[in-house]
Amino acid sequence: MACFGLTIVRHGETRYNKDKILQGQGVDEPLSDTGFRQADAAGEFLSNVKFTHVFSSDLLRAKQTAATIIRKNKFCKDLEIKYDARLRERKYGVAEGRPLTDLKAMAKAAGEQCPSFTPSGGETLNEVRERARDFFEFLCQLAVEVGQKEQDMHSAASNSLGTSEVQSVFPWTNHYSEPELSSGNGGASELLDANILVVSHGAYMRNWIDYFVSHLKCTLPTTLTKSQLSSVSPNTGVSHFIIKLDNENILRPEINCVCLNQDSHLADVSTECVAPKMF
Repeated sequence: MACFGLTIVRHGETRYNKDKILQGQGVDEPLSDTGFRQADAAGEFLSNVKFTHVFSSDLLRAKQTAATIIRKNKFCKDLEIKYDARLRERKYGVAEGRPLTDLKAMAKAAGEQCPSFTPSGGETLNEVRERARDFFEFLCQLAVEVGQKEQDMHSAASNSLGTSEVQSVFPWTNHYSEPELSSGNGGASELLDANILVVSHGAYMRNWIDYFVSHLKCTLPTTLTKSQLSSVSPNTGVSHFIIKLDNENILRPEINCVCLNQDSHLADVSTECVAPKMF
């Protein structure tokens, strides 16, 4: 059975976030000064986590966030960041570059509500979910392949200590009392076949996590409310999952959410600079 950690981070703030203007895929804004400070804070928060793989949306705000986080990491400053279009934000079509209030007005005129409303030229929620599902299944296959390589290495050199199983110190274990990740190391870590960092976008992440919960029966922290579950992550909010896979059927993973949209690292970032939770 393969087991991997998945840390999902929303990109830092852009000026469009602050001004409540939809970016989607067509507006490729860089991080604002606040956004870089948020990314720095997330990087410090995750600095002791040894990632084996890093993936990012290919939109600039996500790329800059991923690069900043990895630059702060004590173990993987030189790890290659792989950019994947499947991690892009939801496409909002004619609403991109326009205020969020315009999208709400479009939805009202159509007799619908956000976020289920799809503006002309935009993606439906099902289309976004399909992108997320496809990318997640790719990660599962990757973890199985890495785990198999580890088994082969053990078989070839039974006396070797040089496995790449990852033992990381997860910062959120001090903040959450959910199922511990280890039986013999103070609850701070678990040996993982892979430990994957993904940097993406608010609406996309909400859709992905809903897929985890509604379709894959992800277990959640007992303290999590329905409102928290349905909220969009704050900029550089951190979510972490432990995923166990049956190698014979990787499409039926066992997923445990350790934390969702963790933002304690933003405590020292001025509250007036923290972008609203927009989709």
